Amino acid sequence: MANEGVLRIEGLRKAYGDNVVIDGLDLTVQPGEVVVVIGPSGCGKSTLLRCINGLEEIQGGRIMLDDAEVDGRSKNIAQIRQKLGMVFQSYDLFPHKTIIDNVTLSPIIVQKRPKAEVVAEGEALLDRVGLLDKRDDYPRQLSGGQKQRVAIARALAMKPEIMLLDEITAALDPEMVHEVLDVILDLAREGKTMIIVTHEMSFARAVADRVIFLEGGHIVEEGIPEQFFTNPKTDRARAFLRTFEFDAVRSHV
Repeated sequence: MANEGVLRIEGLRKAYGDNVVIDGLDLTVQPGEVVVVIGPSGCGKSTLLRCINGLEEIQGGRIMLDDAEVDGRSKNIAQIRQKLGMVFQSYDLFPHKTIIDNVTLSPIIVQKRPKAEVVAEGEALLDRVGLLDKRDDYPRQLSGGQKQRVAIARALAMKPEIMLLDEITAALDPEMVHEVLDVILDLAREGKTMIIVTHEMSFARAVADRVIFLEGGHIVEEGIPEQFFTNPKTDRARAFLRTFEFDAVRSHV
């Protein structure tokens, strides 16, 4: 892998007034790498993804995607965002459009690609996430897990270089979580570059090439999943992981 990385974050600083959310963060992501970002609520995980996508104005540092700087105020931000597939926990599907229309709308309108080609690709993506039979349904007819799988297919339809996944299972009932995570595991096996924010520790361990533990806007610890989850280097990471062990035990009591 090249040292340059497909994504380079250098000295990133993000603040809301006097509240500094991210403070001097450095991160390089290589092509085909799956980076999972974990940490306590309010540590800056989702804000980091929004900064990468140019949805938040930053107060310091820079974010480079290939050779282009990500700046939400720049004239080329729309072109840069086409390289970043963002999936939120809230689905954000258009309720008045069919599932196939939700998946194909942006490639047709934004990328101005031929409709027949895009629809064929959209159907293939729906088949890939197990929802081709829902192509003519509307979002209200789908479960939460199905809606999230459609949101993933919609992001993939733009053929992004990097997928940004923000707590995509947080709004789902437990039985719907696995159907979404299975899709992401398949993408990881195929070498899709992804940055994933999640509270699902077993999923993080299964899918990540590298785990980033974020707190107070800083990377407190990072490492490969096996090392991080079995032998974390910092006291803070150990304490964080113990809360999940306690929750797992408590859920079986």
